[in-house]
Amino acid sequence: MVKLSGEALAGAAGTGADPASLARVADEVLSVHELGVEVAVVVGGGNYFRGRMADGWGISRAEADNIGMLGTVMNALMLRGALTARTDADIRVMTAVPIHSVAEPFIRLRAVHHLERGMIVVLAGGIGQPYVTTDYPAVQRALELDADALLVAKHGVDGVYDADPKHHPDAKRYTSLTYDEALAAGVRIMDTSAFVLANEQSLTMHVFDVGAVGVMRGICEGLELGTKISVKG
Repeated sequence: MVKLSGEALAGAAGTGADPASLARVADEVLSVHELGVEVAVVVGGGNYFRGRMADGWGISRAEADNIGMLGTVMNALMLRGALTARTDADIRVMTAVPIHSVAEPFIRLRAVHHLERGMIVVLAGGIGQPYVTTDYPAVQRALELDADALLVAKHGVDGVYDADPKHHPDAKRYTSLTYDEALAAGVRIMDTSAFVLANEQSLTMHVFDVGAVGVMRGICEGLELGTKISVKG
């Protein structure tokens, strides 16, 4: 399971969609698929709208989150388009919010069946409810689909550090961490609820830079890239 933020598709602008970034992400996903690995992708929508923007727009948080969910669908459809242009493999978009004219509803066993048949599944709409970022759905879907690991693609950082590398040039990157170590150190990798769920269910995470070519495939090949987070380290 790959977790992509909306910003990963936005490029330097940080908003909207950047064709070059979209193409790079598509190539990275396909490089993993070519290994024979079953691949599902959870996409965010922060490049279009975030729930925390609600106050600035004078709308409720629930309404803002609903808008953000539609942004994830837009990203999923664009990613499907980029993937389809590059491969003969079947690409399926599944959403937690039913939009039958453009995507399938998320049904766990159907998604499993798609993956077993060699399809790439792109998951949008979060869990279909407000007040939840796409961090939690990424963990939940990874568990539902019995994923071996969750690859958490970060924008502009190549793993987990002991301090913010943007402000502390001497910050050190962790090669591996346990969940307990990360929680004790106050490491902010994703929403706490998602992090706790991953810990409880022993889901291994790999945090890496979405802009680094070949890292996603390298992780699947067993290379020690980015930061690995697990129950046992």
